[in-house]
Amino acid sequence: MTTDGQEPAPRPRRRWLRVVALGATLLVLSVAATGWWFYQRLDRNIRTDTRTADELRKYEAERPVSVVRDAQNILVIGSDNRGGKENGKYGRDTGTQRSDTTILLHLQAGGKSATAVSIPRDLMVDVPGCDRPKGGGRLAARFTQFNWAFEFGGAACTIRTVEKLTGIRVDHHVIVDFSGFKKLVNAVGGVEVCLTEPVDDDDAHLRLPSGRQVLHGEKALGYVRARYSIGNGSDTERIARQQEFLSSLVKKVQSNGVLLNPAKLYPVLSAATSALTTDPGLDTLKDLYALVRGVRDIPREKIRFLTIPRQPYTYNKNRDELVQPDADRLFRQLRLDRPVSVTHAVTATNGEDPGDGDPKGVDRTPYQGTTAARDVCG
Repeated sequence: MTTDGQEPAPRPRRRWLRVVALGATLLVLSVAATGWWFYQRLDRNIRTDTRTADELRKYEAERPVSVVRDAQNILVIGSDNRGGKENGKYGRDTGTQRSDTTILLHLQAGGKSATAVSIPRDLMVDVPGCDRPKGGGRLAARFTQFNWAFEFGGAACTIRTVEKLTGIRVDHHVIVDFSGFKKLVNAVGGVEVCLTEPVDDDDAHLRLPSGRQVLHGEKALGYVRARYSIGNGSDTERIARQQEFLSSLVKKVQSNGVLLNPAKLYPVLSAATSALTTDPGLDTLKDLYALVRGVRDIPREKIRFLTIPRQPYTYNKNRDELVQPDADRLFRQLRLDRPVSVTHAVTATNGEDPGDGDPKGVDRTPYQGTTAARDVCG
């Protein structure tokens, strides 16, 4: 108190500290609110496929069980759905959708390795009896080409077909359409590829020079979908090209320029979440982040891309059949969460990838494929 009974005026230093504290509090609240807004927006982007989950529950008794705890098997389905504004320009929407690209992604327990196995669309397989999507009746079991399951039976029928073929439990599934694929490629700033010769494809609206180059959106989609204008026109070569593209995409996403740069990371997350339709077990940003976190530290040479061992079908050279016992050996390795090795050369006798883990558990068969460590022009 002063001599006249009044409170002394606050010191300038105390007033300044109060202003700073108030400003800091408002800043923290603002950042938290902004972060929550971004989180909620990304979380709402993801579309949930509850219909497939409901359908699979009907057949739980016949599905294989998981053998190894913490290992995961995710079926990635590339859909040519023509529905919607962005996909409609690729053709007439007939109410069905096909899949030229289906990949069984096996994530080894402990984050040791990731193995992406391409399943050819023309592989002859046993498709179980399935219900048509949206109450379209019942489909009888049949022996037919693999992509028939998705076109007429949807994701649930495809998952059950893969499980019947491999004996591997599919834990999750992800569906990516044309527009989603383009958004993801653009969000990472394009993906590097390498062409041995120029491409001039009127059907795919694709014209590319030879050599090393970075592809974006529409050109990237045309590149992975094109068939007859590149190489020998076989689906085998297209699958190999898709694997090379995905390995290059993995390298781009793993790079510090994307994961450690918020300005680049948010567009990638936004594109990735809006590109996906997933089962209820992967339909939140938290679930997807946990999945990516388990993959991001895997060494590139342990991220493998390969194709199910197959050869021309005996009764129709335009179809494929499994090569045995190689295919069953591969399925067993993945089912038991054991590593496999890959080679880029079709006729190589020693794989470029030596495998990992317990040497007794490594399958030394050099499956045709590539790794994320390989240079696109290698």
